[in-house]
Amino acid sequence: MVRPTMAQDMERRLKELILERRLAPGDALPTEAELMGLFGVGRVSVREALKALQAVNVVEIRRGTGTFVGSLSLSPFAEGLAFRAAVRHRQGEPGLHELMKVREALEAGLIGSVSAGVPDEDLEVLRGLVARMEEEARDDGRVARDTDRAFHLALYASLDNHLLSEVLDAFWAAMDRVREDLDDGHQDPATTCAQHREIVAAVAAADGERAVRAMRTHFDGIRTRLEPVADR
Repeated sequence: MVRPTMAQDMERRLKELILERRLAPGDALPTEAELMGLFGVGRVSVREALKALQAVNVVEIRRGTGTFVGSLSLSPFAEGLAFRAAVRHRQGEPGLHELMKVREALEAGLIGSVSAGVPDEDLEVLRGLVARMEEEARDDGRVARDTDRAFHLALYASLDNHLLSEVLDAFWAAMDRVREDLDDGHQDPATTCAQHREIVAAVAAADGERAVRAMRTHFDGIRTRLEPVADR
């Protein structure tokens, strides 16, 4: 059994301290000297632990000000997903397809719950985003990824689940970075608009099965478009 290093043990104890004191993002942590005294460790161990936790947004070190609870965002998770997919792709493995399958499973599983009842104001937001897609397709010949991304995030707003929104956004961020690197091209904008319009229609009709079919059709199109990229 591998024993944790002193710095790793400090990371664990710092997390426990944040939980025990019920600290929130932006709240101040004890100074380095106070942490040394509190845990009976040296300055090097404290600094190593803080730097490691800063890398994953658990703490934020502000030079000349102090150390604070970090944003706790999932951006390091997204970076890890993107890097893993890119490395696997360059080794001839289906890294991007794996990323797509996980996201499809997540969204196809959620869309049925959403279809049980989306507030009218959320439906209007979704319809507005589809209208923006149609305008972009007409004016620019393509649908902006930011608009597509906003649609998928807005689709689950009625679930009022902040963690879910962050996880979905992390997948979008990871996919965007990998797709830009691989230059996978873009789906026919008319098809993109039609698929998103059908998703909204199914959700508005509270038809869960239709919504799942619409979502899977949407992902089938993305998967087909990525096949030439995977063969490079």
